[in-house]
Amino acid sequence: MHANTHVTLTSLAARDNVRGALICAVIVFGLAFDQFVPFWGQTLTSVGLWILLWLWVRNAPQEEKITLISCVIYATLGECFLSLVWGLYDYRLGNIPAFVPPGHALLLMLGILLTRRLRDWITWAVPVVAAPFVLVLAVTGADTFGLLLFAILILCMIFSHARKLYAVMFVLSLAMEIYGTWLGNWTWRIDVPWIGLTTTNPPLAAGVFYCVLDFLVMTTVRRYRLRGTAMVAQGI
Repeated sequence: MHANTHVTLTSLAARDNVRGALICAVIVFGLAFDQFVPFWGQTLTSVGLWILLWLWVRNAPQEEKITLISCVIYATLGECFLSLVWGLYDYRLGNIPAFVPPGHALLLMLGILLTRRLRDWITWAVPVVAAPFVLVLAVTGADTFGLLLFAILILCMIFSHARKLYAVMFVLSLAMEIYGTWLGNWTWRIDVPWIGLTTTNPPLAAGVFYCVLDFLVMTTVRRYRLRGTAMVAQGI
């Protein structure tokens, strides 16, 4: 019994390692492909990410399917608002690349995989380490927007049970933002529209937007779980 359990856990860990490595490779090479291969780069990157997401959703348990699908929906709506309406950042071709929504879902799954592996101390270590940098950037006027974003992060961590995931996503998404803006896939506007604040390219606290996305996804999953529990209790 114990041997079988050990084998199962080992195989699951190996599967997660492959999935995590594949997500990292697709994001790293996909963004570079989008930047340096005209037209076909963005097209093939989009096709690749949608295929990878479809394969994941097809074989996933129901709750994981809800996680991925709801993430794609929220990410699409969020991108339309943040980029096209609010104008916080602009993509290289002035569009929202088709690979962005599935990319958000896969990045979330990578965050969930890492959250399972990392120790609990990371939960509050991330905001504690980030706080002085956010404060310095705000005081110097380089990133006054970051102070607002950081406050939203703290609220998300206070009012949600997925605190560790938010800490992981804060770091993970910042790494992706630095890489994507360095390549030139997208650019954040230094003067934040509507509210008269300033930021950097990318903002240090850009990961807060991903945390809010994850908050919406986790809330949706939790409601789905509660609805299923209620239906079982009622004998439906």
